[in-house]
Order: sequence, then structure tokens, then C-alpha cells
Amino acid sequence: MSASSPRILVTCHANADFDSFAAMLAAHFLYPGSLLLFPGTQERGLQKVVASLDAKRYHLTESADIPWDEITHLVLVDTRQRERVRHVSTLLDREGVTVEVWDHHPASSEDVPAQTSHVETVGSVTALLVRELRQRGIVLEAADATLLGLGIYGDTGSFTYSSTTPLDFESSAWLLTQGMDVNAINEMAAHELTSLHVRALNSLLESARVYHINNEPVVIAEASMEHYLGDFAYLAHRLMEMEKFTVLFAVGRMEDRVQVVARSRSDAINVGRICAELGGGGHAYAASASIRNLTLNEVHDAIVRNLHMQAGPEKTASDYMSSPAVGIESDRSMREADTLMMHFGLKAVPVFKPGTRRCIGILDAQTASRATSHKLGDRPVDDYMRRNIKSLAPDAPLRDISSIIVGGRQRLVPIVDKELVVGVVTRTDLINVMTSEPGQVLDYQENNSRERNVAKLLRDRLPARVRHLLELAGRLGQRLNMPVYVVGGFVRDLLLDRPNHDVDFVVEGEGVAFARALAAELGGRVREHRKFLTSMVIYHDEDGLEQRIDVATARLEYYESPAALPTVELSSIKMDLFRRDFTINALAIRLDCTPYGQLVDFFGGQRDIKEGVLRVLHTLSFVEDPTRSLRAVRFEQRYGFHIGPSAEKLIKNLLSLHMLDKLSGKRIFNEYTHICDEDDPAACFERLDGLGLLRALGPSLTLTPSKRQILQQVRSMLNWYRLLYFDESVENWLIYFLALGHRLNYAEVSANFAALGLPEGRKQEILQQRESMRHVQPRLARWQKAFEAGTGRISELYLLLEKFSLEFLLYIMAGVEDSGLQKNLSRYITQWRREKPDIDGRDLRDMGIAPGPLFGRILRAVLVGKLDGETPDADSQRRLALDMARQEGVFPK
Repeated sequence: MSASSPRILVTCHANADFDSFAAMLAAHFLYPGSLLLFPGTQERGLQKVVASLDAKRYHLTESADIPWDEITHLVLVDTRQRERVRHVSTLLDREGVTVEVWDHHPASSEDVPAQTSHVETVGSVTALLVRELRQRGIVLEAADATLLGLGIYGDTGSFTYSSTTPLDFESSAWLLTQGMDVNAINEMAAHELTSLHVRALNSLLESARVYHINNEPVVIAEASMEHYLGDFAYLAHRLMEMEKFTVLFAVGRMEDRVQVVARSRSDAINVGRICAELGGGGHAYAASASIRNLTLNEVHDAIVRNLHMQAGPEKTASDYMSSPAVGIESDRSMREADTLMMHFGLKAVPVFKPGTRRCIGILDAQTASRATSHKLGDRPVDDYMRRNIKSLAPDAPLRDISSIIVGGRQRLVPIVDKELVVGVVTRTDLINVMTSEPGQVLDYQENNSRERNVAKLLRDRLPARVRHLLELAGRLGQRLNMPVYVVGGFVRDLLLDRPNHDVDFVVEGEGVAFARALAAELGGRVREHRKFLTSMVIYHDEDGLEQRIDVATARLEYYESPAALPTVELSSIKMDLFRRDFTINALAIRLDCTPYGQLVDFFGGQRDIKEGVLRVLHTLSFVEDPTRSLRAVRFEQRYGFHIGPSAEKLIKNLLSLHMLDKLSGKRIFNEYTHICDEDDPAACFERLDGLGLLRALGPSLTLTPSKRQILQQVRSMLNWYRLLYFDESVENWLIYFLALGHRLNYAEVSANFAALGLPEGRKQEILQQRESMRHVQPRLARWQKAFEAGTGRISELYLLLEKFSLEFLLYIMAGVEDSGLQKNLSRYITQWRREKPDIDGRDLRDMGIAPGPLFGRILRAVLVGKLDGETPDADSQRRLALDMARQEGVFPK
């Protein structure tokens, strides 16, 4: 390297702010000849400032243009955390590179080892470098002094933040002597609020929730944005000033990340420490974090957890656990487990590997009790325990316990020393801690429902008709003093951004009264089903189309025996959601609340949607309703999810108990038709086969290579037909039934008909058509050869196929390998089978032909002639009719 070559590189943390950039410029004057690597920013104001500068004057250099091998001195400003300077990671561990740090943030375990450190607690790190410039007697131009002042003003909130120190004032005062222009700083730091900013600020205000930590009110406010929104930190600043909050965490979901901006005016709350736990950084009074792969709710929970951990002295699991732990071995019966928990008054116990104290699962009291009531008391605990649980060591901190019980929804945490359980910490233990120790979160509840406001999603993703209906339901709920929720698949698909406008309401109160009020508002009527506490509101929308809305009273369903229909009792929304099949369907949006549109998630449905996993709500779910096993496959394939390992084991247990045998044909047929209406039924059947569910329904339903091939061909054929947009619809279940019976004999197909619960009234019709089809298929090949030779007639194909329904025709076409025959079959389906004579009975009467059997023969002959091109129009068809009449001895006028 020559004497004039740069050997020093200056940089700051990723997603820079005014202070970090100004500190880089100050370092440029302290280290002549240094290169400046700016890692970028998401603040629009700073982007404008950087774009306006002369890059060459300040040696601002792109990463690709830096001579990395020649750098021997790295200067980090406004940070020393390795995670925040990954853009220079190649230099951090290289021998021969000296690292120098200028920072005003507290030390952390993630700090980069530095040979020289300039670290002080000041409001702005730029103030530290300006002091050094002043002490060295370096003279600045007015424009440069203004840029450095911009950093100090930005990080001290124009000297209004409680983190401001005398040095910040002193450094700014010296910059004034160098020509700093305060008016220019105001213009550069000005923030233009767009309508998107105003909307986000409104969301923050509406969602703000107050927690009390160390006797200080801490506000967490959230906003959800579909696209990145610049200047989010400024919105947090505005919110602090508008509402005079003491501590604020502004949390914004933007594209693929969650942005956290934290501000504090209290010595009692160190927001820098909390943001550091989230993977960000900052100091005690101002900090931020950018988080990927977590939802808003998960980030919210992490903030609350860390606030609580900061509230008092750290204790460990050994301080909270109950010891010795009462547990049960996995080979003991469910009845014994139920008796054990009843005797000790426990809600759950750890499950041990037989003959040891090694924990392999957890069993809760409700599951044990229900299993016994279902006459499954003799089954081993191993069948229904929760697996894949997390345990902790005795020295684990409270935050780890909270993460498992609250974040992972695990009822208890086994405390393990040398692989043996020495105690347990339960959910009740954790609640007692949070309600008795200093710094409690006042509105924390044991069954945190993980609320999140989704008003923006309702507004952005739903048509006006549905939005107005939900808003109307919310207003009615307020008027009637009844909590009202929209529930189930509608909520699931809203989060997945999939169209689903089928609205179901659940009311905590008198659902029938609510349904009547809703019907009155819509000008409709109510159909009641009092036994199941449900009502249906039927009305006509503005286009005159009939619409139906289900309204249910929040209820608890329990099953008197496996696979039975449910018995219904009044309950709350939580128990109503708990009766549902999967966590992703156990979601609700409250409509009568303020702010409108609170998502309620008791069971982790949001997390499972994000992770793409299907989980049941309890281990007896498939026993109580075996059709859920079929539904699990349907949802798995529809959404590209995967059935969780525990749920898959429960399905295998269901099969070992032969529970599907107890289902009525009607319930199986209902699930079967839903599968056939999915986008890819072939994939569903493949998965059902792999799980053993097809064999359990009927041994001859299992897939063979030829069945797999015809299933795919049927799917392609149905997709082809849908693109034709004909009015004639297809019964998908019938064509897939034919595919599942591919190459089977009559007896096997008949057995499958019963196994799938197909309509008994149509059995003979369908099986007869299938037998006829088997005889017609070889004749089709012979017809095609004749047609290609010029001797086959279209009418012959018509006569071969006219008896078959559309489903059979599509199935026949799917199985044809001859492209020429397939083309002619497609013309038959789309054109030839739809041909009609151009004359009808009235024309024959006008010709003097009396009604009778001759009518049918004439019209049939006319159609055949039209298909073969011999009677292409009405005139030629009348002539044929006259000829046939005369041959029959009828002499029309």
C-alpha cells in the first residue's frame, strides 16, 4: 500500500440514523484519508441528506469499491455490537486489523473486542467526536458543522430527551461557533407525514395498552402495514409528545419484519436492554430493533416478558419449582393417571420413561378425565400424552420459564438435573410470581388470548358488503351489550389472505335475540335450531341474492361417546373456540369492542399459521370426532401445511382403535365431498393413503400406480372443463369415486360405495353406468380407427356415449391415451352432445304429422343427419321428416 492509500475504514450500524451518520462524518475529519462505508438507512430524511452530499469529498465508498485486503484500522461509531455491523464482519476477526469504537450505548455480551474504546453515557455519540475535534483544534466549514449538529439534535430530540447531557449542549455550542445553521437543521430533520403515516399513527393510538412496571406506566402500541413505512421512529417521537407517555414501545409490522422503536423518560425502565434482547440495540432512553420471523403478537409478548424480567432481581427455576415432582410412567393407564391427578389436585403431570425419572411428555387432567369417560381408561398414557416438550435446568431464569409456559403454551415445565426430573414449575406457579412480585404486569392473565387488532386487514382485504355486515354486527353487539365475534375459517383465511366471505358469528349471550335483531336490520328472517343454540339469518343483499349467516351462542360441545354427535352447553368464547378442530380454526375477531377488530387467539393459531403446522387442541380430538383426521389432510394439502408429529401419532392411534368404523356414512361422505372439491384432491388421497386412512375406510380404496395416474389425469380433465365456463356443473365426488375404483371389479366398487357413504339412492344408477362404460371403452378405440379411415360417423360416437353423465364422460376422456380419440371426445363433450335438431314438434304438427311415436323417430333421425352433415339446416331436416312420414304411410299437407 502506498503512503497515500487509505488504510482506515469508518462505518456505523445498519439502518443508520442521523446521529450515526453524523458521527461517521466527524470521524472523517479525525482520521484524514479514511474511507466511509454507509450501510444504508430506512429514514427518508436521512436518505435525502446522504443523496445531496458530495461522496468524493467525504470518501463515501460503496462496499464493492473498498480495498478490503488493505484495511488495517476499523472505526465503529454509534455501536459496538457484532450483530449490527455484519457488513464489515470480514474485518472483525482478521489478524492485523485494529478496531476502534466510539459509542454511547451500554456494554453487552455481543460487543466486538476493540483495542481502543471511547464510550461515555451521552445523548448523542456525535457529541463525543465533536469534543475531540474541538480539543484538537480542527476547524469546520459551516455546512459540515450543520451536518454534525443534525446528529446531536436528532438523537437528543432537540435536547428534550432525558438522555441529554451537558456534553450534548457544549458540543452544539461549539458547532454554533463553527457556523452551524439551526434553521437548516430544522429543514433537514423535518418529517413529511403522508396519509400512510397518519393511518399508522392512528393505529398506534388505538392499540396502545398500558402495563405497570416498577411503578411506571409502560405503553406498547402496535401498527400493521403491508409495505415499508419510513420515519417510523419519528411516529414514536410524535406519539410520545402527543400523549406525554413516560415509556413507549412502538411496534410496527412492515413487509417481512417487525420494527420496534422504544423511548423512555424514566430511569426505572431501560429500553436499550429490552431491545438488545430482541436483537437490536440502543441506550437506556432510546433504542430500536428490527426483527424477522416473529409475528406482532410474539414481539409484543417478548417485550412484556422482558419488562417483567427487568422489574426485579433475577431468580432461577429452583426458586419457583415444586419438588419432588408427582408424575406417572408412560406405560400406566389413563385411568390411573386420572386417579393420580384427582388425588393430588393436579392439572397436569410429567410423564416418565418406565422405571426412570426421565421426562418424555406431559399429560393434563382434562385429557385423562375425558379419555376415561370415553371408555379409553385402559389405554396407556403414552397414547395421549403431549410429546416434544421443553424442560429446563434448575438455574434457568424466569424469562425462560415464561417463554415455555406463555410462548409455548406448555402447562408445566419439568426441571431436569442430570436428565432426571427434580421438580416442576406450573402455569399457576408462574401466575403467582407475576401477581406477587414487584413489577407485575397488571393486566396479565393466565389465559392470555394474544389479542391483536386486525381492523386494517378487515378494511383492506374484504369487499364492502362483508365489511358493512361485520360493522353492523359490532354495533348491534354494543347496543345489546353482547360480545360478538366472527369466528373460524373466515378468520383463518383472512390472515392467510385467501378469499372467504362465509361469515359465522358467535355471541356471548342470547344468540337467538342477536340473530333476530340482525335479521331486522337486514330485512330478513331467522331460522332457529334451539337444541344446538344456533340460528340462521336469511336475507337478500342489494343485488337480490339470498345470503345466509350462522349465529351461534358461545357454547361448549362434549361428546357422550366416541364419534357421537355433540351435546351442547352454554359457555364462553374461549370454550367455544376450544371445541373446534385445529388451532388455525380456533381464532375469533371481536366486533363490538373499541378499538374495533380485536383478534382473539387463545391457542396459538397465529403461530401455527406462520409455521404452517396443523395442531389439534387436545389429544382426544380425533377420538371425539374421527372425521377430523380426514379434515386434517384436507387443510394440510390446501394450505401447504404439515400435520404436526403429535397429531400424526394421534391419527395412528385412532386407526388402531378402529374409530372410523363408528362414523355414519353421511359424515364420511360429507368429508369425502369436501376433499374432492379441493384444488388438488389427488394429493389429498395420496396423503390419506400414506397415513393409512384410505385402507381404514375400505381396503380396496388404497392407491396403486394406475390409480395414482388416473387421479392426476382426472384433475387435469376437470381443470380443462372448468376453463370452458359451461353452465353444466360437475359432481367432483363422482368422478373421483370412479378414479378410486379404477380397474376394480363390481363387488369391490360396490363396497367402496358404502365405505365412502355415497348416496344409496344413486347406487344402482352409478354402478350400472360404470358397467356400461367398461363395455363401451374398447368400442371407442374401434370407432376412432374407423373415423380416421373415413368410415366412422359422428352419430355413431353420439349413440355410444349419450347414456353417460358428464362425470363419466370426463372420466372416460381422462383415461384415453390416443390423442385423436381424446380430441373427438372433447368435441363430443363441448359440442356434439349439445346439438339439437333445428325443427321440433310444432314444426312437425304444422307439416300435418300427428303426434305419436313417429315424432321421436323423426327427430332422432334428423339429429343423426345433422351430426353427420346430411341434414345441416331446417329445410333439409323438414324434407327428411316428410320422407319418413310418407314411408310410414302418413301424407302430410
